[in-house]
Amino acid sequence: MVLQEITVARADVLARIAAAAKSVGREASSVELVAVSKVQPEERIAAMLATGQRVFGENRVQEAQSRWQARRQAGLKIELRLIGPLQSNKAKEAVALFDVIETVDRMKLAAALADACAKAGKAPRLYVQVNTGEEEQKAGVAPLDADGFIASLRRDYGFAIEGLMCIPPAEEPAGPHFALLAKIAARNGVTSLSMGMSADYETAVMYGATSVRVGSALFGARG
Repeated sequence: MVLQEITVARADVLARIAAAAKSVGREASSVELVAVSKVQPEERIAAMLATGQRVFGENRVQEAQSRWQARRQAGLKIELRLIGPLQSNKAKEAVALFDVIETVDRMKLAAALADACAKAGKAPRLYVQVNTGEEEQKAGVAPLDADGFIASLRRDYGFAIEGLMCIPPAEEPAGPHFALLAKIAARNGVTSLSMGMSADYETAVMYGATSVRVGSALFGARG
């Protein structure tokens, strides 16, 4: 029952991504579906894996460790993305676990990540989070500071910034925020855009998203 429900939901999301991509002359394959697995019960995670989904997004390091570490050790090939705020004191654990960290937004965190990468001898792919709505309660570098921040990450730490990420204000149309992120990415030579969630991922695809972070549209409403 759960597997059938998850299979249908995932097929619907993928079809919507494909249609949105086609509407702007893009290939569906240019958009990665990231299944946001935070706080999901084990039964639904197992069902999502059974559909063939292999890219997952998590908000917290500790929760992700408890969900995925044993699976990884058992040989499961998945890509894990950290899409929630990262505390500097968790940098070591994040570098060890995640393939992509999408929420780099301050120099203190960059320094902690650089140290952790050097000690681990490996580096996750990094995205800068931009607070396009300049909301006080949200993480992310301000749009006007993004160019300088990206330049500092490259110059001071040698980071190759793969992408930018944003979460538009819930009460505003998402399109202008996605357009702003794409503009910042273009002028900084950044090729990947993580934008769009369950309510607006189709819009994000039309504005150039290379990955969309989808939770409730795949798994159903939480709790």
